[in-house]
Parts: sequence; C-alpha cells; structure tokens
Amino acid sequence: MKYLLSTFLVATTSASVIAQTNVLSPEVETTARQLMAEALDSDLAWEIVESLTTEVGPRLGGSEAEARAREWGRELGEELGFDRISVEEFELPFWERGDMSITMTAPYQQALYGTALGGSGASPQNGELEAEIAYFRTVDDLVAVEDSSLIGRIAFVDGDAIVPSQNGEGYGPANQRRRIGWQHAQRAGAEALVVRSVGSDSHRFPHTGMMTAQGSEWAEIPVIAVSNPDADHLRRLHAGGNSIRLDVHSTAGWQGERTSGNVVLDLIGREKPEEIVLIGGHLDSWDLGTGAVDDGAGIAITTAAATLIGRLPQRPRRTIRVVMFGAEEVGLVGAQDYARVHAAELANHQVATESDFGAGNIWQLASNVSEAGTLAVDAIGKIIAPLGIIRGGSDVPGSGPDISPMAARGVPTINLRQNGTDYFDLHHTPDDTLDKIDPDQLAQNVAAYVVFAYLAAELDVQFRE
Repeated sequence: MKYLLSTFLVATTSASVIAQTNVLSPEVETTARQLMAEALDSDLAWEIVESLTTEVGPRLGGSEAEARAREWGRELGEELGFDRISVEEFELPFWERGDMSITMTAPYQQALYGTALGGSGASPQNGELEAEIAYFRTVDDLVAVEDSSLIGRIAFVDGDAIVPSQNGEGYGPANQRRRIGWQHAQRAGAEALVVRSVGSDSHRFPHTGMMTAQGSEWAEIPVIAVSNPDADHLRRLHAGGNSIRLDVHSTAGWQGERTSGNVVLDLIGREKPEEIVLIGGHLDSWDLGTGAVDDGAGIAITTAAATLIGRLPQRPRRTIRVVMFGAEEVGLVGAQDYARVHAAELANHQVATESDFGAGNIWQLASNVSEAGTLAVDAIGKIIAPLGIIRGGSDVPGSGPDISPMAARGVPTINLRQNGTDYFDLHHTPDDTLDKIDPDQLAQNVAAYVVFAYLAAELDVQFRE
C-alpha cells in the first residue's frame, strides 16, 4: 500500500494527460486523483463484503437467504446515501442441492468428495444407486457415444485440472464437461454422471456450478463433480485395469417457482440524469461457501466506489448506477431481466462494467467504446497506471457476465481485468470465504473503479458510437 501511495503522489505532478488528450480539465483530474487516494486509504469495501458474508452468508439464487441479501442491499443503499433505491423482483425456477454422498465400493471402499451440479436430478426411488463406471478421458469422448450404450452404468468424465492463469482462459473449455456432459450421459442411458471438478486447486473441495439446459429440459439423473484429487485417483485405478464401482446418493432437484431480484442504487446525475454509467456485481452466490470472492467482492468494490463519489460536494453530470444482480449463478437470470425491464432506456446507458472475477489486483484496462470515448478511457488509464494497471485493447468487447445481455443490445463496455490466478482455486467451493480476500488488493480495485465511474459520469464525452 505504501508503494502505491508514493507512486500516486509522484504521478499527481504530471499534466501530460491533459496535454495529450484534451479530455480532462485540471479540476476534474484533481478530483479523480483525490478519489483514487481516498479509495486506497478506505476500508469501506472490506466492511461491505464482511457484512454481506457474515450477516447473510451463502445466497443461492431464489433462496430465502438471497431474499435477505436483497433487503441487506436496500438497507445498505439507504445507509450510504444513494439518491434512488429500487428492488426489481422476478420469478425463476428454484433448484435445491439436497443431500449428497458418493462412495467408491470397488475395487475397495473409499469415500469420495463430490457435490451436485446445478440442475442435477436425484438418485432413483430411495435416493440410492450403485453401478460400475464407464470411463471417458474427455467430454468429447462422451459426446461420441451411441444412444442407450451406457444403460446400467455411471459415466465418469475425467479431463484435467485447469492450469492457473491471470485471465482464467482455461475455464471455458474445461467447463464443457460440466455444462453439456449430462445431455450425452442421459441420452446414452447412464444411471448418473460424475465429472472432474472444474477448478485449478488440489484440495478435496469440488466445484459446483450450473449445467446447461437442453431446450427446457434438465437432467433427470444425478450429476456430480468430484474433487481433482479424487478424479486423479479414479484415473490411476482405471489405468491399472481395475473395475470401479460407485455408490451415489443424491436428493437434488427443482422445487417450483421462487422470487429473486436485482437491487438498483442510483446517484442521480446533476445535468444528464437520464444518461447512465452502470457498474455492479452479482448478489447471489453458490451455497458451499459464503460467496466472498464470487461475488461479494464485486458488490463491495462497486458500491464503495460509488459511495466515495457520492460524498463529493456535487453529483457528476450523469447518473452512476450500481446494480446488485440477482440469480447470476443459476443462469444470468437477473441480467436478462434487467435488460428486459430497462430495454427502453438502454440507449441512454453510456457505458457499463461488472466486477466478477474475485478480489485480486486489477492489472489491465480494456474497452469497447466510441472514438471519443476511447480518448476518455485512455485518460482514465493514465490516471490509474500508478496502481499497476496497463492499458489494454480499445476494441475489446465484453465485461462481466451480467453485462453481456445489455452489451448484446449495444451498450458500450469497459473491462477492469483482475488477476485471477487463484480464482478457480476458490470459486464455487467451500473455500470461497472472506479470509481469501486481501484488503489492500480490494482497495486497489475500488481505486480503479472510482476513477472510471467518476470520469465516465462527469466528462462531456459520448461513449456510444
């Protein structure tokens, strides 16, 4: 933190941003730098994520806990002085994990560590099934099986652990076994599907996550992820020529319609209140941990950044909107609902971004905005450079998952990319807890977000083409 502050003080003497871009006035630049310094010294984001994870805990989309989280978000908005607070509810099908256990019964008995995947069905009748596995090295091997060829067996898709990386690029390909594997296991008549957990850790903490529906249909069979060490163990036994049998107990299933919702907090712009700069994160979480990294941190970062701006003597020109999206983990339901409810005003959304990749330091700023907006983002990049953030591409679409439905409808985006090297060690697991967040790194995130949100709302620049 001392290094960041000393570097920041050196950077304040530079007027190169104004000379090169002619976007910032000295007064606006000074305010942005002051906000950045305040963010680096502030504990507000930590206090917010500590409150959410401690007072509410895990928040599965559609659950009673997520309803408490919405009330928590509404009360927080009032406490922090936002001008307009609304809770926009919607309905969704509710999936519940139930009870689950998985035990290897041959070639010898050993308890495995597994978790049901979102959308999984239950074991038949009394909740128990026991069968020999059919081993598949990759999900592509499972996709190739013939219909009804796995009757009486449990399909096991192996794969590999994700290789840790700054941008998490291995997640998408590995995630296919979680998302579509059940469709082919069920088509082939398997009694259940077991997959290697989609994570980069070596702990016996399997990662949950949502599967992909086939049309309107979900799995009728149990679908379970086992930890990386357990998957390694099954691979070795298979390589040794052993016949492997598993006993699976699962009571997971759908429980009818429930209510979820988005919490929307606005700082209303002083000159152009109809124009919106949107930042946010998702309020729900999986139920194995307390949702600190995914995505309590994102809620805290964006809410804290907006709060610091709200303490200025006057509001920025445009409205700054913080959206706490509901039901992200179970299919971007809140994001889709926001884009639907606000369809008529999406043309007034100037730019949007989401924090949903943990709490590691931001290392790059990328954007997908107009030519004039790019000059503004360049200026933002120069101000936040002392935080260790480099300027990335200026024609890079995308931001967080919840922004994608509005981005598809033409809303420009920026991406403050976090270091996710350990993200897939933690997310969707029991290890997603508050102790995994570094307060200084959290503050660095707030410092970057506060500069972006303030300048995007204050500058007389159009970010839309």
